Amino acid sequence: MASINFAQIHEWVDEQWEGHALESLERFIEIPALSPAFDEEWAANGYLDATIDHFVGWLGTLPMEGITCSVHRIQGRTPVLIVQVEGTGEGEVLFYSHLDKQPPFTGWSEGKGPWIPVREDPWLFGRGSVDDGYGGYLSILSILALQQHGIPHPKSTFLIETCEESGSFDLPAYLDELSDLLGTPDLVVVMDSGAGDYERLWVTTSLRGLVGGTLRVGVSKEGVHSGMAGGIIPSSFRIARSLISRIEDEGTGNVLLPELTVNISDELRGEAQGIADVLGDNVWTDLPALEGLQPQTPGITEVILSGNWRPSLSVTGADGIPSIANAGNVLRTHTSLKLSMRIPPGVDADHAESIMKAALEADSPHGAHVSFEADAAANGFSAPSMDPSFRNALNEASLATFGNPMQVFFEGGTIPFLAMMQEKYPNADFLVTGSLGPGGNAHGPDEKLHIPATKAVTTCVAAAIASLNP
Repeated sequence: MASINFAQIHEWVDEQWEGHALESLERFIEIPALSPAFDEEWAANGYLDATIDHFVGWLGTLPMEGITCSVHRIQGRTPVLIVQVEGTGEGEVLFYSHLDKQPPFTGWSEGKGPWIPVREDPWLFGRGSVDDGYGGYLSILSILALQQHGIPHPKSTFLIETCEESGSFDLPAYLDELSDLLGTPDLVVVMDSGAGDYERLWVTTSLRGLVGGTLRVGVSKEGVHSGMAGGIIPSSFRIARSLISRIEDEGTGNVLLPELTVNISDELRGEAQGIADVLGDNVWTDLPALEGLQPQTPGITEVILSGNWRPSLSVTGADGIPSIANAGNVLRTHTSLKLSMRIPPGVDADHAESIMKAALEADSPHGAHVSFEADAAANGFSAPSMDPSFRNALNEASLATFGNPMQVFFEGGTIPFLAMMQEKYPNADFLVTGSLGPGGNAHGPDEKLHIPATKAVTTCVAAAIASLNP
């Protein structure tokens, strides 16, 4: 690896974040740039374009050499920003981040809000601060750090999209159209992942996939008095409950469809144990569970595996069910439940969708009208093994900046982009990292960025890129 003075680089990184990057990120937070799934009028409102204009404006203030920017717009699709920096060394790196945001949500603390940037060290509050507004700033600064200190770096391309929070459904079209511009990266760096704590560099090696959809059970043309029809017309809720029991054991929570499971190797168990050794009970206690609640799977290592390498089903919404205050003695016409099935890496989402649909719709009880309409299918991600020299560079950087060695991480969430990129660039290595750790609360109230960890991750990414030119 190219010789790096970590203390010097980190001091420079701190100056850049404090001197201009955090201020620009605060202005980004003020833009209500909802992802298209949450804003049907996104094109007319112009907020997604405004985030790109704002970020490009910040780029224009930097002393970056060999930089070019281009905004791409396919008719009817959200815009994409491509930034390229000429290499001073060998190889190609593709960085990924996004600028679109989740909805505002309720429950923000007094004086805080989704579009109000508030700094209370070590945090910067505001929607998009940690998911994923900081990612573009961090990625650019990691390359600029190398330039400013005379350290060779590969050709660097930055792909910044505005549809990630909607499942990146616009991205495949851009990956095809911009294929020549994106090149053939040796390494893909993704700044949209999590961290187990703020004491070390966390590198995500796996994320689960997702199959989402609506299970609908219809039994009548109109609501009927439950005293007249109860026990005669079957309850749509009971039928829905029985159908879900086909795919999930209601006693244990285990998913019953073998096609949705993978073999958990001894290597994976060892990595899960490594995470457990670092985080301990925090794996469970950091979650906002009610007092006295026990995890679905006992044992910290098993909790980690169940949250990342095993499928899990959640019911995340319902229609056809009035609120308690508005509920009468009426047998309802139907029950619709929003199902979210997380699937482990290695399970094909389209195949999982077909298996779920067949299991739920076959032989409907009492002849009820049953349908399962999927609305999301995304594959999971499993990173290829890291080259030992690259891993050593990450570990050395983590020790120098955080004071602790690097740690691999499993994520239970889904980043559809990763599976797309792995399919497009099967020979590329991946560095998936970020500074979204405990308390960051992405998607919820009081979303916030941990500033010291973000600075340290910037230095670590710079060191990782430098290691590509030994």
